[in-house]
Amino acid sequence: MAAPSSTATPLLKDELDIVIPTIRNLDFLEMWRPFFQPYHLIIVQDGDPSKTIKVPDGFDYELYNRNDINKILGPKASCISFKDSACRCFGYMVSKKKYIFTIDDDCFVAKDPSGKQINALEQHIKNLLSPSTPFFFNTLYDPFREGADYVRGYPFSLREGVPTAVSHGLWLNIPDYDAPTQLVKPLERNTRFVDAVLTIPKGTLFPMCGMNLAFDRDLIGPAMYFGLMGDGQPIGRYDDMWAGWCVKVTCDHLGLGVKTGLPYIWHSKASNPFVNLKKEYNGIFWQEEIIPFFQSVSLPKDCTTVQKCYVELAKLVKEKLGKVDPYFVKLGDAMVTWIEAWDELNPAGVKESIVLNHCLILSQTYLVKKLGFAIDECNIFVVLVL
Repeated sequence: MAAPSSTATPLLKDELDIVIPTIRNLDFLEMWRPFFQPYHLIIVQDGDPSKTIKVPDGFDYELYNRNDINKILGPKASCISFKDSACRCFGYMVSKKKYIFTIDDDCFVAKDPSGKQINALEQHIKNLLSPSTPFFFNTLYDPFREGADYVRGYPFSLREGVPTAVSHGLWLNIPDYDAPTQLVKPLERNTRFVDAVLTIPKGTLFPMCGMNLAFDRDLIGPAMYFGLMGDGQPIGRYDDMWAGWCVKVTCDHLGLGVKTGLPYIWHSKASNPFVNLKKEYNGIFWQEEIIPFFQSVSLPKDCTTVQKCYVELAKLVKEKLGKVDPYFVKLGDAMVTWIEAWDELNPAGVKESIVLNHCLILSQTYLVKKLGFAIDECNIFVVLVL
């Protein structure tokens, strides 16, 4: 008699969607098949909606084009960018899963220094399921990784950490440079594999890249709006960074964590620096105003949800950055429209269970790693405490 299969169930198989923006056939999925096939894909087709996008056989997916976006959102579809990868955030909105992993279609499986293929999705999940430490920096980086811990002098009162909202991955080969740097260093490639995961400290901004990114949709989803970019807009290639600045300010205010570092993917295709310069031109100047704005933002105490934080940010964007360019008034309005559309497709009613679930996850993670409890013992312990 044949031995029973011992294949393990993929992590979060029924709790995670993979969101992919594209204008082309998704042949790149063949390389990712061993890692992605168990999961549900949400494909957001940009550009001409009459074009047929081919998806390799065997994947479970739903595909949305511009016609679908217009039909689902109606007038509110104006907040979703066209002819720009920022359209991916529509996939975040229509997903019903707790977690999102998003990847670009020119990203392939990377290898670690030993030559082993990197399961980027698995590492993202590990990052999201372990706490972050934004209030005090640990010099051994992520204390919840195997072989690491809190160093001497780390306050015990902060060692439980906070829920992780975002896992920001990196890339080998083609670096994610702006157009001026691309032009100066056209042949530069990133070959450095740094085996580390860090929590970005509270009060510190970062340039978020959307090509290899995962997040807890329940915790931070409404703030993951990639702005107005592309067709008809005076700026491009700032979609993920805009979302990152909004997300980080929101996470800092709500006491959530953002991690960066592992996992790596292989970024295969360098975009045209001259085309990029046209898209980035305004943003290169505007970011000198945008970043100080986010560095100085202070959200009111009554902003107790992501939606409230984001609507307040939208108001401040119009008030402060509207003086830089009228585009920001339009963007602020789009931010509010985005929240309205999000709430229509994602009605409230499960907040209490979400909070309880995160308490259980954090308590389990902390007790298992630090005190050696078994999972069942953790569940009993946490239930008794609650």
